[in-house]
Amino acid sequence: MKYELNIENAVRERYGAASQMKEAALCCPVEYDPQFLKILPSEIIERDYGCGDPSQFVKAGETVLDLGSGGGKICYIAAQIVGASGKVIGVDTNTEMLALANKYRDEMAAKIGYANTEFRYGKIQDLKLNLSLADEYLAKNPIQTADDFFAYENFAAQSKIENPLIADDSVDVILSNCVLNLVKPEDKEQMFSEMFRVLKRGGRVAISDIVADEDVPAHLQNNAELWSGCISGAFREDLFLEAFERAGFYAVEIVKRDEKPWRVVEGIEFRSVTVTAYKGKQGACYERNQAVIYKGPWKKVLDDDGHALERGQRMAVCDKTFQIYSKEPYASQMILIEPRETINLEDAKEFDCKRTAKRNPRETKGLEYNLTDLTGETCGEGGNCC
Repeated sequence: MKYELNIENAVRERYGAASQMKEAALCCPVEYDPQFLKILPSEIIERDYGCGDPSQFVKAGETVLDLGSGGGKICYIAAQIVGASGKVIGVDTNTEMLALANKYRDEMAAKIGYANTEFRYGKIQDLKLNLSLADEYLAKNPIQTADDFFAYENFAAQSKIENPLIADDSVDVILSNCVLNLVKPEDKEQMFSEMFRVLKRGGRVAISDIVADEDVPAHLQNNAELWSGCISGAFREDLFLEAFERAGFYAVEIVKRDEKPWRVVEGIEFRSVTVTAYKGKQGACYERNQAVIYKGPWKKVLDDDGHALERGQRMAVCDKTFQIYSKEPYASQMILIEPRETINLEDAKEFDCKRTAKRNPRETKGLEYNLTDLTGETCGEGGNCC
């Protein structure tokens, strides 16, 4: 499908204007933790255009990347959470918004007590190309001929390798607040791949965005006002989750979904959701005789690798899956059973993760295990066994 609308220009112009004067139509009502807003300049608060608060998923000491950081509100909130040992990077392609965010960098560092925030010029669908470096190159080498253009393409390709805007496997958590929907349809798949690329193994995303309950028709997608207003570029709700799956993420979860639509256009409901997802299910599978018991409440569930877990049953899993289940968001739902005799990873055999199998208790205890122990505390002797 062709899109007649120049999406990037429409978004750039509208948000450039919104950096100078507040535009209420660009944001949903959102409640942020007031303790983090106290020191923020009113100009940043007024010109923030979000639909959720992904900053609540940030932890102390982490490296945070905010995609489409705008005036810097989420970045400056996250900066207070991660502390002096953490780091916050905002990426935006709108120079006016970047100017607004950078305007208060020194002031915010003084208020917080440390400087741990920076803003970079780039597209969120191409986190390899540093547009500041591109500007420097073009200032010295303006494009006047096709050969000049080819030379720039060579520079850009080399720059992505030698000086990427965001390096591979360098970020603990990615945030974004009502920005993914602004990206051109043909670039959205690459955008998710880029998120996956820059995250560390075990890292996660927390994304607030506008989604639609139906497909958005072409005539609405060609409406500049609706597109730049975070409506026409909205993902269909189920396809939004699938985009994370296709990029390689696991444990994709809707952690917040507004019951009431933010906007309704031609019967299509547009509402805010916040989604979290994790990176780290890729890699080899090894047999270490570990088992997991899914606590419930569902009778049976299926994870992102196709493992079927039956409530109350010891299920055989590889070491990688065992480690994943030991952390959020799974840990509270699982009972983890380690083998009585540890199998070192270097001695472990390959585990067939394509199969689903129950684990006999003797596999974890050992076939020769024959202990009898009746020494446990009994009722009436100070014990709490019953």
